Amino acid sequence: MSTSHSQSPGPASRSQAAENDSRSIADLIRELRDESTTLVREEISLAKTEMSEKASVVGRNAGMLVAGGAVAHLGLIFLLIALSYGLYVAIGSAGLPVHALWIAPLIVGLVVSIVGLSMFMKAKSTLADISPVPKRTIESLKEDKQWATNKVS
Repeated sequence: MSTSHSQSPGPASRSQAAENDSRSIADLIRELRDESTTLVREEISLAKTEMSEKASVVGRNAGMLVAGGAVAHLGLIFLLIALSYGLYVAIGSAGLPVHALWIAPLIVGLVVSIVGLSMFMKAKSTLADISPVPKRTIESLKEDKQWATNKVS
C-alpha cells in the first residue's frame, strides 16, 4: 500500500524548493532595500518641506517683530515730545492755544504706540507657538518604523 501523500519529496524537488526560497528571499531583500531607500528619501523631503515652512513663518514674524518694535519706538518718541511740550505749557502757564502743542503729539504718540505694540504682541505670540521640531516628520518616521517592523516579520 503506497500513499503518495506521505512520501517526502525527492532530492531534486528539495533543491528546486531551496532555489525558489533563495530567490524569493533575495527578491524580498531587494524590494525591502528599494522601498526603504524610497521611504528615507520621502522622509528627508518631508523634513525639508516642513522646516522651510517653519522658517518662512519665523522669518515673516521676525520681520513683523522688528517693524512693531520700530513703530513702538516712534510712538515713544512722540510721547516724549508730548511730555516735553506738556511740561513746557505747564511751566509757562500759557493760554489755551498753546495746549495744542502737546495734545496733538500726545494723540499721535498714543495711536502709533498702540499700533506698534499690537504688531509686537502678535508677532511674539505667533513665534512662541512655533516649535522647531518637525512633528509631521517624527510621526511619519514612527509609522515607517512600524511598517518596516511589519515588513521584516
